[in-house]
Amino acid sequence: MRSLGAHMSIAGGVYKALWRGKEIGCNTIQIFTKNNTQWQAKPLTPEDIVAFQKAQEETGIWPIVAHNSYLINLATPDEGLYGRSLEALWEELQRAEALGLPYMVMHPGSHMGAGEQEGLYRIARGINLLHQRGKGMKVMILLETTAGQGTNLGYRFEHFAEIIEMIEEDQRLGVCLDTCHVFAAGYDIRTQEGYEDTFEEFHRIIGLDRLKVVHINDSKAAFGARIDRHEHIGQGHLGLEPFRRLLQDPRLTTLPFILETPKKKDPQGEDWDVVNLRVLRGLL
Repeated sequence: MRSLGAHMSIAGGVYKALWRGKEIGCNTIQIFTKNNTQWQAKPLTPEDIVAFQKAQEETGIWPIVAHNSYLINLATPDEGLYGRSLEALWEELQRAEALGLPYMVMHPGSHMGAGEQEGLYRIARGINLLHQRGKGMKVMILLETTAGQGTNLGYRFEHFAEIIEMIEEDQRLGVCLDTCHVFAAGYDIRTQEGYEDTFEEFHRIIGLDRLKVVHINDSKAAFGARIDRHEHIGQGHLGLEPFRRLLQDPRLTTLPFILETPKKKDPQGEDWDVVNLRVLRGLL
């Protein structure tokens, strides 16, 4: 069965995200392991972990993917922020490991004017330090493709290849592809030819074996606009066809597809996640 789901809230307890996902028909979900707008978090208790594992068994939802806080920036030239980012990411990796999650998705980071090469070097250096610190950790960091807004890195596949080249234990690093982001970054997946070219390029430069998760979002922004704005499936500049291709692509059948589209209700009062999941299942 195809893994389809959405990012779910952990309000009231991390285990509640699983039940929220189950309620709307997810069989995979993404979560923050803590409040993503704050640096600090109170530690997970043994009770938190047991409740989470019990909810996972009872709902059958898998895989459960973690996404790190947007405060974290491993590409920054600011040493204070860099140190704080490393500590925060280390804490989040420990939380994901304690919950038994396979992946931690993170945006590569913003170089803040220091230049792309310096930013890519700092990202790789940070990941190497975390790998050394977390010897034997099972959770894998996944670098996410970005739209390339501002000084954000990760809008070209070559950025990932350069980072991977600098990683000492590169088998511990994977990639998450976001459909909205790659389109806004200039990879035109709207046409059959553009779609094939994009995935051929991804495989040539990064390797399809490194692709572990797909964020499945339409784009409010136009092709190549370098603006990160998610839209409901089929209602943005991508339209429905790229999503049909993705869902029917035999190379991607084992991957989890996770929505990060705007929440709330549609004009009919239905949960937007339910609507988007129904549209995606209709394309299968």
